[in-house]
Amino acid sequence: MQVSTSAFYDWNNRPGKLISADTLHLYRRMKALFKRSRDSLGSREMMKKLREEGFHIGRYKVRNFMAKLNLVVRQRVAYKVTTKRNHRDVVALNLLNQNFNPVTPNQVWAGDITYLKTGEGWMYLASLVRLFELDQYESSV
Repeated sequence: MQVSTSAFYDWNNRPGKLISADTLHLYRRMKALFKRSRDSLGSREMMKKLREEGFHIGRYKVRNFMAKLNLVVRQRVAYKVTTKRNHRDVVALNLLNQNFNPVTPNQVWAGDITYLKTGEGWMYLASLVRLFELDQYESSV
């Protein structure tokens, strides 16, 4: 356990701390609220939520309990740059020129790719859209 002998005997001779049922209930509610917020609930908001539920508690006690329970806030990144353009590269030609209504099938397709952050990491979503409408073709034939 990588603990010195004196530290083990000191811990062994120390009386165990009893936690009241109210404190245990408070700990469980704090953990549940923190998990529901996806690790983003800070001490101020945690205090407000606990007070709404009827607990009489201040911010500094909430902060101490959060440290004791290892409830560390992780800020979500609102925006992450996923591509970095090299300005020396040549820009692609605008072949459509804003004409999004082709006259024959399989003439114009559009595609895009985006990145989605999931619990397993970054996932890529690619989409491909045919710009030609079949109703338009059938009415002209």
